[in-house]
Amino acid sequence: MQSDRLTERLDRVLPQTQCGQCGFADCRLYAGAMARGDAGIDRCPPGGDAGARALAWILGVPPVPYDRSRGEHAPDMTAVILEDGCIGCTKCIQICPTAAIIGGPKFMHTVVEPLCVGCELCVEICPMDCVLMEHLQNQDQHEKAL
Repeated sequence: MQSDRLTERLDRVLPQTQCGQCGFADCRLYAGAMARGDAGIDRCPPGGDAGARALAWILGVPPVPYDRSRGEHAPDMTAVILEDGCIGCTKCIQICPTAAIIGGPKFMHTVVEPLCVGCELCVEICPMDCVLMEHLQNQDQHEKAL
């Protein structure tokens, strides 16, 4: 039971991008691995160094910076879909871990900004190169939605 509570605490600190950059399929699995001692605190680019410090504090281990080889920390970013380029293929909708992209097949898609966690999975999968990452317009509103 202690491990379950520790997993829950760690999972709440993680950014919930479900991006897989840590090497696990989702944030909960990564949290469980940390709780068991099977993974270090430095595997989450979306959480950045601040996230790694928070995880270290919870686990009572020395803080270390996140592993830059896993990806770049890009806080305060959201995806934006360029209307002229979107063909409605739905690939971005299917891969989005937070259901932040809406639209239908063969119709332009759009991003619901407060739901976007900036994981960039949609940028990588878009065959038309019409998804860009931009700085959030209203960070306070975004944090309240999460």
